[in-house]
Amino acid sequence: MSIVFVEYPKCSTCQKAKKWLEEHKVTFEDRHIKEENPTAQELALWHRRSGLPVKRFVNTSGMLYRELGLKDKLPVMSEEEIYELLATDGMLVKRPLVVGEDFVLTGFKPAEWEERLA
Repeated sequence: MSIVFVEYPKCSTCQKAKKWLEEHKVTFEDRHIKEENPTAQELALWHRRSGLPVKRFVNTSGMLYRELGLKDKLPVMSEEEIYELLATDGMLVKRPLVVGEDFVLTGFKPAEWEERLA
């Protein structure tokens, strides 16, 4: 199984998630979300692959989310506009992300990860 682990290394949740992957001997390609921000095309593909609402890809607890007033803007934006916005800055994207060939996991939920990856 080929997976990409999209993370912000300074994020404590990402650190816990990475440790979980290593402890469960899951092989992954590491991708730093600020250095290699997901493109709008990648986000659209990942969103479709995940089956989740697009809001699950938005980092709603970040400073940038608050600074941009996205709580009020997101509900009236199209999916394409959201992908384009998220592609402008990795800190707007929910992390960590685990991207597999036929699935995408957003955030770190050990039970969900156990079911999909272990």
